[in-house]
Amino acid sequence: MSQTVDRALSILPLLAEGPANLEQVAARLGVHKSTALRLLRTLHEHGMVYRQADQRYRLGARLFALAQQAAEHLDVREIAHPHLVALNESCGHTVHLAVLEENEVLYIDKVESRYPVRMYSRIGKPVAITVAAVAKLLLADLPGPERRALAEKLDYPRYTPRSTPDATAFLAELATVRAQGWATDLGGHEESINCVGAPVRGTDGRVVAAMSVSAPNVVVTAEELLTLLPLVRRTADAISREYSGTAVPPPSAGPVQEA
Repeated sequence: MSQTVDRALSILPLLAEGPANLEQVAARLGVHKSTALRLLRTLHEHGMVYRQADQRYRLGARLFALAQQAAEHLDVREIAHPHLVALNESCGHTVHLAVLEENEVLYIDKVESRYPVRMYSRIGKPVAITVAAVAKLLLADLPGPERRALAEKLDYPRYTPRSTPDATAFLAELATVRAQGWATDLGGHEESINCVGAPVRGTDGRVVAAMSVSAPNVVVTAEELLTLLPLVRRTADAISREYSGTAVPPPSAGPVQEA
């Protein structure tokens, strides 16, 4: 298996030099054409290579999209981290940064609370997508048809009595989040944990990440946590400005036109 993977990966730098036909790929790998064809077909199925009309293969768009996505997420984490630390130092609560990848929302950064009660979240772990504030922010920014299709595919676990019950309720909440420019999770995943979040936007105004502040009821009430919303939004706006290199207008409190 490792030899197969090694051969498949060896095709990518070859095609980076320019399109190549089956015979050229087989010769470069030192394998039979049938083996080369099997490897190329697998890469093609995953969008890593593309077969042109002249039967030559080139690198696929999916490969470039993944590279761009990885670069963007790495950059946003690096840029956001000092702002997350400053927010944590200001309020003392847990701060998260998350991104949307392949219909999952993943934490890519976390600054721990200074209080003894800690959250079990960790970097690289998917969030509870139907209730988490960061997930609502990221999904609310999707184009309407994509947003609806994803909502209808999701399961809706009843983590607590406040969990989102179904796709209809979820889509209504995403519409609210899209309009107001911020989101909450008030006991939807864990009854004792509340969260408020805001979006990080790129140069085109689209949401590239979402950040949030979370705290347990034993440390601060939901009402008290919500008083941090202006600070959370200012932090998200500061990250957006630095990430995009442009002045980002303050989020509108009015309705947002559906995509």
